[in-house]
Amino acid sequence: MHEAYPAIEDILSRFRLVIGRDYSLYRNHVYRIFLNCTLLDDDPEAAHRYAVAAVFHDIGIWTAHTFDYILPSVQQASHYLEEIGQQAWIEEVTCMIYWHHKITPYRGRYRQRVEVFRKADWIDVSANVLSFGVSRRAMRNKQKLFPRLGFHLFLLRSAWRHFLRHPLRPLPMFRR
Repeated sequence: MHEAYPAIEDILSRFRLVIGRDYSLYRNHVYRIFLNCTLLDDDPEAAHRYAVAAVFHDIGIWTAHTFDYILPSVQQASHYLEEIGQQAWIEEVTCMIYWHHKITPYRGRYRQRVEVFRKADWIDVSANVLSFGVSRRAMRNKQKLFPRLGFHLFLLRSAWRHFLRHPLRPLPMFRR
């Protein structure tokens, strides 16, 4: 993929001012996750759902100004899907978002796509240390198209600020 994915661009543009200076690093993170999903699952019918989930999965960091962002992200995705008349996708897409930081494999409803999305995010958050079968070449190509731009440093700073305010709940987004 060398060009923008229209749904990602459309949805992200709605949040450009809210995301502010972090826009490019989040945009690239969204694309890396989306591309990971398409590398793990070549079902063309799933691509748009993965795109929506990718845009919204961390959006609560900015819209709700919190590192405890899962539920605000789920709410934003639900609202968007209602707005575009895709209510039938809400449960599946919000499951992808809600469980994307699950440490162990997800075994509930929509298992296949939730697992793809979970793995796609773990690949990116681990800086490609975890691959789940995605080739190193594909990961290098993706990285050239959508560089990190300090995304991991952003995560570390955000986690540190959250820890200072909530030391008993340092990483609220993780699920078992």
